[in-house]
Amino acid sequence: MIDTDNVTCDTCTTPSSFVFDASDEVSRGWPRVDIGLNPYKSSFPLLAQREDIAFLDSGATAQRPACVLEAQRSFYETMNANPLRGLYSLSVEATEAIARVRAQIAELLGAVDERGRARANEVVFCRNTSEALNIVAKGFAPHVLKPGDEVAITIMEHHSNLIPWQQACRAAGAKLIYLYPTKTGRITDEEIAAKIGPATKIVAAAHVSNVLGVENPIAKLAAAAHANGAYMVVDAAQSVPHMRVDVNELGADFLAFSAHKALGPMGVGVLWGRAELLDQTDPVLTGGEMIDSVTEQGAVWAPVPEKFEAGTQDAAGIYATGVALDYLVNKVGYDAIAEREHALVHYAMSRMVELPFVDIIGSIYWDQHHGAVSFNIRGIHPHDVASIMDMDGACIRAGHHCAQPLLTWLGVENLACCRASLAFYNDKYDIDRFIDSLNHVWSVFNG
Repeated sequence: MIDTDNVTCDTCTTPSSFVFDASDEVSRGWPRVDIGLNPYKSSFPLLAQREDIAFLDSGATAQRPACVLEAQRSFYETMNANPLRGLYSLSVEATEAIARVRAQIAELLGAVDERGRARANEVVFCRNTSEALNIVAKGFAPHVLKPGDEVAITIMEHHSNLIPWQQACRAAGAKLIYLYPTKTGRITDEEIAAKIGPATKIVAAAHVSNVLGVENPIAKLAAAAHANGAYMVVDAAQSVPHMRVDVNELGADFLAFSAHKALGPMGVGVLWGRAELLDQTDPVLTGGEMIDSVTEQGAVWAPVPEKFEAGTQDAAGIYATGVALDYLVNKVGYDAIAEREHALVHYAMSRMVELPFVDIIGSIYWDQHHGAVSFNIRGIHPHDVASIMDMDGACIRAGHHCAQPLLTWLGVENLACCRASLAFYNDKYDIDRFIDSLNHVWSVFNG
């Protein structure tokens, strides 16, 4: 197997000598799923109705299957009441429905006790991954950071897992330390050893990069953090939609993800944290229902997780999130998702490397990309690429992807690139449309 970290790609371009070697593909577990067949698209109303588009922006937000849309509507039609606030049957039913989703998510993440029972109190509902990470940075970090301490993150973090730590370090007088990967996106053991040490109090990293699509060695980062008495915070926004996530195997102390990237509604996020750490964490939002008692001059917070859930939550969205995760995990299954998405990425990249004007950013091997493949077309601004591709019905992302420090470090021109992010509901037709559109973009500017 070729060591891709030694392949010349310092300028983030595909080496001219790169080819998909059949024997090497077999050794790397070449996926053999028939992506010409698609048993999933008909379950997604927007995709079923819009045969004129190839939706390749699932890394930004996923499409929703009909069962999720129906669940959200069903909540309002059959149990519309404010959870936790009423003693009448509708409110009790709504409360129980949210409690079931909380337990479902705990089980999904492996947060169970020695008897296999879900530690549901460790699941906090909020609006999105950004809010979840802010709760940790603003509510927990002040209890562990002091002047001279360090917070270690990777240079490939989404701004949601970067800016909160900038602010936390600034408030505490601590220092923000960056781990830098190889140009193919791999965080080495040497880099971990060099950057995580006795001064480190918190390590925060994305499980999967939203730009490079690479899976980070979270278990190794967590082991190094814990060996130095630090805590591990995981941004799982780009991993939960693609793979099984177990907080015990990862060594996570906190973990966050968004429902809308995992087939669920927008506006629902999840923060998981170890119970004893959530107990230490201060609420970021205060107000209704997150209190145990209130006097004229003070208040006592409600127990975890309610103390973090001020005000009326998106109960219908949370209910629909449970249906979304059930569809993802039980109706489709992570094994089937991985197999199909690897086949899709394999086919897409094998076609992309045939185009001499396309530069792939990050690893040139398909099996190091979890859904996302970022690229640029030489000499053409990514915004122009995306606009022309939109006219062809190919929906991709273009811009800095909320990862400006990464693009700066990579030396990407204009601090912008294009990204095609695939999901199991894509097929060969979508990729062929994407490739045809890449050729069209090149022809528009080059005749």
